Amino acid sequence: MTDPRDSYDHLIIGGGIAADAAARAIREADEEASIAILSADPHAPVYRPALSKDLWTGEDADPDGQDLGTAAATGADLFTSTVVTQLLPASRTAITARGERIRFRTALLATGSSAHHLPDVHDSRVMTFRTVGDYRHLRSLATEGARIAVVGGGFIGTEIAAALTAVGAEVTLAHGGTRILEHMLPDSLTGHLEQVFAERGVELVGGFRLAEVSADATLTLRAANRETLTADAVVLGLGVHPATSLAEQAGIVTDRGFVVVDPHLRTSAPDVFAAGDVVLYDDALLGRRHVEHVDHAEASGAVAGRNMTRPEEEREEYDRTPLFFSDLFDDGYEAVGRLDSSLEMREVWNRERTAAVVHYLDDGVVEGVLLWNTWDAVPAARQLIAESQAGDLDLDALESRIRPGS
Repeated sequence: MTDPRDSYDHLIIGGGIAADAAARAIREADEEASIAILSADPHAPVYRPALSKDLWTGEDADPDGQDLGTAAATGADLFTSTVVTQLLPASRTAITARGERIRFRTALLATGSSAHHLPDVHDSRVMTFRTVGDYRHLRSLATEGARIAVVGGGFIGTEIAAALTAVGAEVTLAHGGTRILEHMLPDSLTGHLEQVFAERGVELVGGFRLAEVSADATLTLRAANRETLTADAVVLGLGVHPATSLAEQAGIVTDRGFVVVDPHLRTSAPDVFAAGDVVLYDDALLGRRHVEHVDHAEASGAVAGRNMTRPEEEREEYDRTPLFFSDLFDDGYEAVGRLDSSLEMREVWNRERTAAVVHYLDDGVVEGVLLWNTWDAVPAARQLIAESQAGDLDLDALESRIRPGS
């Protein structure tokens, strides 16, 4: 189908994992409902974590293998490269950039996030990393021996820097801090990672706060302190911002730059729901927060999709405290809750010092748990947080609750 119909039972705006999960949940709940997915991205929904993980280190580098098969699995009409410019909740209508007017019974905002870029930098060798197109472009730049500078010592920056070493690129990881991932990990782990990255050939440049990039035959990166680096390509890992402009234009309530939802993931517009990166929601354990990871996108998308098919009195609450995860060379971790190195951190290590459980405490209450090289323990971590939040946890017993490396 090349053009959307005039109306659908359920309209999903966005083309990521939350959109896929919502479409599957709608179809499972209602075999006959009509579903449309309008995605600004030119590619069908994919399993996005693979773009910075498995596609670099596995046998198959083709992102087509990560296609979620959303349309085939759900019967939804999927329209890529389709930008929704207006959402009119009162008339339950969406308007696209091509002028198409599409009515709906319920709609879902699953618009996700956009990566921060540098203003006034338009050289194709300076890129962010978010989409299949970004992945393909970086693969074309990351030839054997190419000098790639990754800017940002956080989640995406560290993953991309590690991934690039697998294709023989010469990688520099520049960041504004003292150590990579220092905003969320204790010194014991940041020190370990600095050593591992250096051993794998990644040049680490701390204290580098990028001010500008100038383009010639090569790229020159200048920091605020006038330090310079040169590279053949630059990947910016400077964080993301939620795509809320459509919600704001529609008069939907936002707060702190996110779309506010009720426990059923409904926005302030009665027939419009939201899921994934874009939402500010009440976590069942930790209170009001936002999460920008795949587990949350999938789980919230599924709950929103089911609720879109149900009368108000039968809707379920979104009560998941999501996990997130990463793999960095031979190390990996899963985590639940708030990982903030400004909190009190209590570490429990195995005898070999190869695995750890780190508890993050705020005023004696556990807010997050990091499971470093420790697997199948996310449910136990959630239970530990729940007990602590309820005042039922003996902090002296932390060491015995989750065994590192299990």
